Amino acid sequence: MKHADVTFLSGGVECHAWHYTGEGDALATDAGRPVVVMAHGLAGTKDSGLEPFAEALAAVGLDVLAFDYRGFGSSAGEPRQTVSMAGQLEDYRAAMSAAARLPGVDPRRLVLWGVSLAGGHVLAAAAHRDDVAAVVALTPLVDGVAAGRHALAFHKPTAMLRSTVVGLQSKVGRPRMMPVVARPGELGCLTLEGSMESYLAIAGPTWRNEVDATVGLELGNHRPGKAAADVRAPLLVQIADFDRSAPPQAAAKAAFAARAEVRHYPCDHFDVYAGTAWHDAVVAHQVLFLRRVLAP
Repeated sequence: MKHADVTFLSGGVECHAWHYTGEGDALATDAGRPVVVMAHGLAGTKDSGLEPFAEALAAVGLDVLAFDYRGFGSSAGEPRQTVSMAGQLEDYRAAMSAAARLPGVDPRRLVLWGVSLAGGHVLAAAAHRDDVAAVVALTPLVDGVAAGRHALAFHKPTAMLRSTVVGLQSKVGRPRMMPVVARPGELGCLTLEGSMESYLAIAGPTWRNEVDATVGLELGNHRPGKAAADVRAPLLVQIADFDRSAPPQAAAKAAFAARAEVRHYPCDHFDVYAGTAWHDAVVAHQVLFLRRVLAP
């Protein structure tokens, strides 16, 4: 499916996005089609596994705007490869405004879609909004403190301490980069057995295996799950029950607070992407949910 290149400004910086036009008018009203705003997780880029989701949603009648955060992928912005939770949320909201201006869409029926880190961003972005018609949070990371405790079950404390030290050095001195994914025992954000292979399997041409080491410090104060109760739109939370990266119990707690529809999958964090056993079920549940809550 073809997409159009779109740019929009966030914080004065040009962000790059792909616009997929929805097929047919099954979900359209006189005001236009619903439009999905789609973003990736930790250091992710739109060309790294998002396209199959975007194409599936466009095929049932939803426009989709999939974008890169500032400093990542095809978007502009300096410094590169630096995760700012506040900055990414600002980018997400700017993308919502850009999506509302797309031709043929209903600006009052935004659909927020996020995976992993963005699965938390969508909760904060949707809170207290009346122009959001639905939210999809896939394997969401909603609580940085819980994620830290969860990581202790799978990582050696010395490895986590090493990452923290490098993060502090980057924060107070010259920026230091670390790999997004690395092999067990190596320095990196995601070093669990199989994580490197899983991420590289979806990595697109603009993705880079490096991120500012301050990302761990950013995660420590990241609590978007607290906004779940303020989401007014129907919410679908898709939880990987054996998720070693985003704690499933924290996602379930946020879903309960939001009275969300919840789907569980007996898999790990990366097992929801195209080419895995659970991808088709994950997409099918998103389509069922969105068709139901967005029906004209």
